[in-house]
Amino acid sequence: MIEFRNVTKTYPNGAHALKHVNFKIKNGEFVFCIGESGAGKSTLIKLLTCEERPNEGTVILGNYEVNRLQKRLIPNLRRKIGMIFQDFRLIETKTVFENVAFALEIVGASPITIKRRVNMVLSVVGLKEKANSYPSELSGGEAQRVGVARAMINNPKLIVADEPTGNLDPSNGESILALLEEINLAGTTVICCTHDVGLVNMMKKRVLQLDHGELIRDEDEAVYDKDAKKEKDLTFERSDKEIEEMDRAIFEAFNYDQKDKQNRRNIRSKQIKNRLDADSRKRKNRMSLAERITGMRLLAETMNEETNHLDSTTQSSEDSLN
Repeated sequence: MIEFRNVTKTYPNGAHALKHVNFKIKNGEFVFCIGESGAGKSTLIKLLTCEERPNEGTVILGNYEVNRLQKRLIPNLRRKIGMIFQDFRLIETKTVFENVAFALEIVGASPITIKRRVNMVLSVVGLKEKANSYPSELSGGEAQRVGVARAMINNPKLIVADEPTGNLDPSNGESILALLEEINLAGTTVICCTHDVGLVNMMKKRVLQLDHGELIRDEDEAVYDKDAKKEKDLTFERSDKEIEEMDRAIFEAFNYDQKDKQNRRNIRSKQIKNRLDADSRKRKNRMSLAERITGMRLLAETMNEETNHLDSTTQSSEDSLN
């Protein structure tokens, strides 16, 4: 859960970025944060990631009281947040695979873990075939999908997207938001800061609206403009080959998962595994969206175990230095 309790942030130059802001976001919600430039959206993100501290009030993220967090724990907090940026922020000298893998390398993940997890998330975002490409060889939409994969790689509880469609054409913008909605349906909380009126109107999610640092609106199933009508449902389109890669990644995750948790598989998961066995894959059956979402939850569950192990290993190393 995320909570802002009477949060005020004033910068040293006297600018009031946020003024007595209060809201709660439950686990698994999809929330748009909207407002004009200078409304306070960027400051809200910086408070969540501990780049800034509030002058007044309390910021809660899960079990962390962010504004009182010790410096040595900030990296642990940030690993629980996946960030997506308007300008992509990819490393030009690294391939798609290497850009996504970088966050795992920093925490000392094994080569086997890195390969498995990067291949999983690239399959989910439909970029498995672009693994060896460089950012300069990608379209804007593809570059942002790499950004989404990078945000997913540590299996964060929260993804924060800061103007993720700002540098994209409408079609690619819709595709990215549809992909974020898929990820959200798999259980990840998503906060999307944007001023893209059309996408907010299409999706009708919860809206937090900031104006000169004040929260002036908090509404469920809302639109940017109250007179707007929902235009269409968004879908993240994948080619047949991309769908096959995604299904294979989910199937492999089931095999991996069964080694340690054979007795904990639920009936629905077994049904999906059977649907994806060698015989059924020879047929032209495809998983439904609901089945894929369940499969994505399993991918997240598998990655969670590895992430928790990496966190505990990293924390032990940090503690030994303090």
